[in-house]
Amino acid sequence: MSLARRMREIEPFLAVEMGEQAQALERAGADVVHFEFGEPDFEAPAVVREALAKAVRDGRTRYTHSLGILPLREAIAEHYARTYGVSVSPEQILVTPGTSPAMLLLFGHLLDPGDEVVLTDPYYACYPNFVRYAEGRPAYVDLTEEDGFQVRAEAIRERCGPRTKAILVNSPANPTGTVLSDARLAAIAGLARDGGPWLVADEIYHGLSYAGRDRSVLEFTDRAFVLNGFSKAYAMTGYRLGWVVAPRSRIRALQTLYGNFFISTNEFVQWAGVAALREAGEESRRFRAIFDERRRAMIAGLRAIGLGVGVEPTGAFYVLANARHLAKDSLGLAREILEGCHVAVTPGAAFGANAEGFLRFSYASSLARIREGLDRLGRFLATRG
Repeated sequence: MSLARRMREIEPFLAVEMGEQAQALERAGADVVHFEFGEPDFEAPAVVREALAKAVRDGRTRYTHSLGILPLREAIAEHYARTYGVSVSPEQILVTPGTSPAMLLLFGHLLDPGDEVVLTDPYYACYPNFVRYAEGRPAYVDLTEEDGFQVRAEAIRERCGPRTKAILVNSPANPTGTVLSDARLAAIAGLARDGGPWLVADEIYHGLSYAGRDRSVLEFTDRAFVLNGFSKAYAMTGYRLGWVVAPRSRIRALQTLYGNFFISTNEFVQWAGVAALREAGEESRRFRAIFDERRRAMIAGLRAIGLGVGVEPTGAFYVLANARHLAKDSLGLAREILEGCHVAVTPGAAFGANAEGFLRFSYASSLARIREGLDRLGRFLATRG
């Protein structure tokens, strides 16, 4: 049977594939150090887990309003006022099972076949697939290590054309860990004003910036769709809980799509989100301090074994390390490393042409596992020749 055209254009997610190959080795008895996944290695805050359990005990297991329970949307609105000084109505917020479903609906809502979305290269591996599945076309703006993987508004403007419907920004970024400067973020937001392309901001790594406060694009423009969630900053990956803030003129259309395709988001998980935003701020800040310590250890360790870190990440929990002196084929190199020393990394090829020859290392693992993995990798590279 032939696949639909939109399916034929979806590429495998190499981070997942590397993780599954690592799991196969573990089932065979190997001890694998995992640097391939961006998943915190500790539990969600106790207040979050307790709120989830209480919600289940209290029978909070039924359909909810399609936008999400009002207490969670109010807590999200309070978060924007407290954190960014931005006024957002609960009626502008759609609660989703993670940011990926939100992005799938968003591009289905925005794009007609052949419309373009401007992305940076390197990019988060799934972005082009979201665009292609909506029968749109990714339009890439090249980023370089020499320029700190910082995107310039001028470069985006040059890439925009008559079919450009949206500009997608991700800060802090996956896979580079780059945080856009205030000036660059403001300049990019300016492109969305006066009837320009919509701005789509993936802010899932907010709460994990190490060199200053997070800045939301909503501080610079209201012509934007903003995605965020609980997976990273609150260590709630498996809870699958996120949201999208939409302009008032667009939220009803997204709600209609969501009600048709998903009905509503799990109620008991939403109550865990309320607890996270209202009671777990101190724990989230503790998580950030732990990641910062791991960040510094990963950067120093990678440099010590001869991998290039030309741009030190200041957000998220990834380092995109230059391994072009070792191999041109990053997928082949990642597989060789996994087989040779049982360290799982993600090949740069997953993140675009400009990341080929790089390897992405997640420092979401403990310091002990980071040191163990880098020690193994260093010994492996020293004998590789």
